[in-house]
Amino acid sequence: MRKSHLIKPVLGNDYPVISHGKGIYLYDKEGKQYIDGSSGAITANIGHGVQEIAEAMWNQAKHVSFVYRSQFTSDAAELLAEKLAECAPGELNSVFFVNSGSEATETALKIAIQYFQEQGIFTKTKVLSRWTSYHGITLGALSMSGHQLRRQRFNSLLEDFPVAPAPYCYQCPLKDAYPGCGVRCADELENIVQAIGAEQIAAFIVEPVIGASGGAIVPPDEYYSKIRAICDKYDILMIADEVMTGMGRTGKMFAMEHWGVIPDILALGKGMSAGYTPMAATIVSDKIMNAIESGSRVVMSGHTFSANPQSAAACLAVLHYMEKNNLQENAALMGDYLQNHLQRLQWKYSLIGDVRGKGLLCGLELVKNPLTREPFELANKITDRLLSICFKKGLLVYPAVGGVTGFSGDSILISPPLTVTKEQINDIIDIFDQSISELTNQLISEGLYITEATS
Repeated sequence: MRKSHLIKPVLGNDYPVISHGKGIYLYDKEGKQYIDGSSGAITANIGHGVQEIAEAMWNQAKHVSFVYRSQFTSDAAELLAEKLAECAPGELNSVFFVNSGSEATETALKIAIQYFQEQGIFTKTKVLSRWTSYHGITLGALSMSGHQLRRQRFNSLLEDFPVAPAPYCYQCPLKDAYPGCGVRCADELENIVQAIGAEQIAAFIVEPVIGASGGAIVPPDEYYSKIRAICDKYDILMIADEVMTGMGRTGKMFAMEHWGVIPDILALGKGMSAGYTPMAATIVSDKIMNAIESGSRVVMSGHTFSANPQSAAACLAVLHYMEKNNLQENAALMGDYLQNHLQRLQWKYSLIGDVRGKGLLCGLELVKNPLTREPFELANKITDRLLSICFKKGLLVYPAVGGVTGFSGDSILISPPLTVTKEQINDIIDIFDQSISELTNQLISEGLYITEATS
């Protein structure tokens, strides 16, 4: 076999070579079919091989694929920014294009700090965040991330921005219970702000539904209104990281709409391009842009490929395709259908401790004991084993490891393209049922898990 010069996620592992994709399906060069039950990395929102997107990209390429943003603008970039501003709530009207979700959240960090600098306030330099969170792999984005497994190798280079507990009711970090707790996890932010000093804090960043570090953790209904009130009280900007949750994934265009709360800055990625091109965006409120326009008139961020017309044309075509096919509405309907079936599996397998999510961002947590909610040790590689079994059976799902303590907790995301049908969800559930059954039997035979039937 010819030596590969491509650095893979796990060195030495063999990866099938992909041939093509169509709808929710992918096919490798050996002809094997995979159901893309995770939309890749919760990205391929409209499915694979959509001809309309390819045509839009080709039409743009015939004219111009690249211009540098400090020299030109383009119709494609202008129209995409206009469309996103129309979709975004409140006064989120200005769009800065980047290439990835990590860049989008890091741009949000920079803009938040710059907003106060433009007003002569130079002490507000911290962007606080929560434990059990993930905002990206660049150093600024990773500094805001509370995903300890991803932080640990680079801790010496990172800021200590994660400070607040996550709204993780199933495994409450405060050892309390909703609703009797009064949503203490939100109140804790105020205590932290007072301890650090509001004069040092520029912003607080949240994932509306916690994704890769927790497996679709949905907060209590009152949580975000309390967070918004605390941010307003202490003159702290609120950043919503909607890289995973945005663009119809949760049944709303933006997940924050579920709680009627409008952030000051909103980060997008993944589903914005649906995987057809590397592109992301940071959407900024009028009050922030007015301060910058009255001051330096320059947002101190940018990349070579920011706002390039080729990617903008692809994203605009994705948005039009979503609207034409009512994919946001389909995500809400099919999300309910998928969660109902996952809850039935929860009753069938005690290995499944919790099922949660919004729309087609569905998560489930695997536990050693459903009564105590005790997680498995990370060394048992429960999530990896389940992913591997699903993969062999032709189903792709997404890992969300380490949410409970930072170094334990096994969750996965099942988040197919927003085009998915009931029949296709039935196929996903069938394969997942077989996979959970196989994993359960393996764990019992190895003495790692004891069910009521075997105890």
